[in-house]
Amino acid sequence: MPKIKHIAIATQDPDKTAKFYIDVFGLREIAKLDSPNAKGYYLSDGNINLAILDFQNDQVAGAEYGQNYSGIHHIGFEVENLEDVEKKLDEAGSAPRDDINQALGIGMPGAAHANVETKYTGPNGEIVDVSGTGWVGTRGFD
Repeated sequence: MPKIKHIAIATQDPDKTAKFYIDVFGLREIAKLDSPNAKGYYLSDGNINLAILDFQNDQVAGAEYGQNYSGIHHIGFEVENLEDVEKKLDEAGSAPRDDINQALGIGMPGAAHANVETKYTGPNGEIVDVSGTGWVGTRGFD
């Protein structure tokens, strides 16, 4: 059964946002992100990866959000069989977000099985990540 393992929050102040989730909820900093696409942090409770992202360009953030958007940006599901879920996504009318996937260099169009995640569109326009390998910090701390 697919499991929610990743939530991303977009913010222009990743330091303040990460500090809030660390101080209030006891999340741990797993990694710091500093790339041309986004700056921020990966936090975890040992089960779910919380990405705190300051997007550096509109292409990676997605046209409907843009790099200045703040709030929940996307959710991610870890799945056992990526091909089965991709088929279900297609049958449900959910297209891969080739615009974002290409901006991230995932090698689109279509699904990218070697990458951690592939982005799709949910029924309300939300971004949904699917991954067969999961995210850092989702398998405990040891």
